[in-house]
Amino acid sequence: MPTVDNTQNLTDGMHIVVDALHKNGLNDIFGVIGIPVTDLARHIQEIEGMRYIGFRHEQSAGHAAAISGFITQKPGVLLTVSAPGFLNGLTALANATTNGFPMIQISGSSDRAIIDLQQGDYEEMDQMNIAKPFCKAAYRINHPEDIAIGVARAIRAAMTGRPGGVYLDLTTALLGAPMDKDAAAKTLFAVTDPCPKMPPCNSAVERALTLLATAKQPLIILGKGAAYAQADDNLKTFIEKTGIPYLPMSMAKGLLPDNHPLCCAAARSEVMENADVVMLVGARLNWLLAHGKGKHWNPNVKYIQVDIDGKEMDSNRQIEAPVVGDIYSTMEAFVAGLSKHNIKSPDAWITTIDGIKKANTVKMEAKLNTDASPMNFFNALKAVRDVMVDHKDVYLVNEGANTLDDTRNVIDMYEPRLRLDCGTWGVMGIGMGFSIGAAITSGKSVVAIEGDSAFGFSGMELETICRYKLPITVVIFNNGGIYRGDHKNLGGGADPSPTTLMANARYDKLIEAFGGVSYNVTTPAELQKALSTAINSRKPTVINCVLDPAFGTESGHITSLNPKNIHP
Repeated sequence: MPTVDNTQNLTDGMHIVVDALHKNGLNDIFGVIGIPVTDLARHIQEIEGMRYIGFRHEQSAGHAAAISGFITQKPGVLLTVSAPGFLNGLTALANATTNGFPMIQISGSSDRAIIDLQQGDYEEMDQMNIAKPFCKAAYRINHPEDIAIGVARAIRAAMTGRPGGVYLDLTTALLGAPMDKDAAAKTLFAVTDPCPKMPPCNSAVERALTLLATAKQPLIILGKGAAYAQADDNLKTFIEKTGIPYLPMSMAKGLLPDNHPLCCAAARSEVMENADVVMLVGARLNWLLAHGKGKHWNPNVKYIQVDIDGKEMDSNRQIEAPVVGDIYSTMEAFVAGLSKHNIKSPDAWITTIDGIKKANTVKMEAKLNTDASPMNFFNALKAVRDVMVDHKDVYLVNEGANTLDDTRNVIDMYEPRLRLDCGTWGVMGIGMGFSIGAAITSGKSVVAIEGDSAFGFSGMELETICRYKLPITVVIFNNGGIYRGDHKNLGGGADPSPTTLMANARYDKLIEAFGGVSYNVTTPAELQKALSTAINSRKPTVINCVLDPAFGTESGHITSLNPKNIHP
């Protein structure tokens, strides 16, 4: 009697997971593979239109997934192994949640029965419960027939309301579990309207517009939530019709061009100290805005806040006009409401701001036009600025201390969502992950401006950049230290100080090992030429930019957050 092959119409959990992701358009998967998810990554490559991008460290892969979510408004997906790999990805998941980036971390995990009895399984860890405090939601899938539902729940949790990170735990047993192919196919579906609009109530919009109409010195602050919402046209219409000056937070730069006449980034301190009504759009009154109080603010200022999360209201200051709703719908309502409200920023306020902007611009230009040798942050950034103005559609990734702060102040952005940086947490290590995520997701060129310390967190991803032949140029501002490279060992010993790195490090040599292009530059002219060539070539490139080790400020612009040091 012939043998009957009962496996011909069977599939397994790994294939069903891949099919569920593909069904929902989650086609770029970032990760580091190993037990028990190696074959899952292989199956991703079997599906036309899907892509697995393998990294050297899970944290960088997670940052790539998170920034992909920010750019596309769909969850970026991170795939990791169990236990240590899961933990490595958790930093990126937490950072995504803090910053409002939709992301799903999928990790394989060990045998539940052994974990629950703590019997010492391979990479034993209760990953789902560990993840819960660091993300919006955490789910575990135990049965193959539940995979499609589990993926759907993760998508909705990541996207609905304020976006954020979601953890999805796939047990080893699930990944290998058999299921009839036809039955499995019937479980698959694409999520319907995963992020429904949340229009604000009319009375809230009316209250806000009425308050704004009373302002003598109004200000609009745009946060990265406004950038994520892709409400660009209505934001532009509202600002230009009212003539209200706006201050873009770091990742909101480019929502309107930074050279727009109503942009007051060059007068940030002054407008915050004097504005009487401030409208926050997708920006939170956290440490980045001095919590909305103290010497940085007009003590009598009144706030309008537009946010999708009602819990955000009154978090630090009373919000006189809270408007809860998604930013796209809310800005539509605000523009429509202008027909019933006479809102116009007083000319005197604009004239005052323009005078301050001009004075501050003159001061900045004096810094940028020095011929200091070795280079400092400012004359180096002038060279970068002069190149970037001819490449307005290039992504700019930025991290560091002085490197972050000074680049944000010097390099203008002209298009939305092209500036990507360390955001709300100020976390270092996002540089290579964000660069790779942006390049993979968009196909566009990327320039990463990195402090030498910040680059060290993810520098091995240069191999990833070269392996996938990505159009990424990494410019490393090398002043030989964390903040600066001239600090001394207070004990007089032979060890370098805690903030000192290798002054003569040649970071450009690293990419040569992987077949990329390298430059070592010591003058602004050399930097300008190298950067222009690198962008136009679209080849993986590192530019080691040698800076004065004595130039830099402790902690950049946030020295006030350091504890007081009474050491003489």
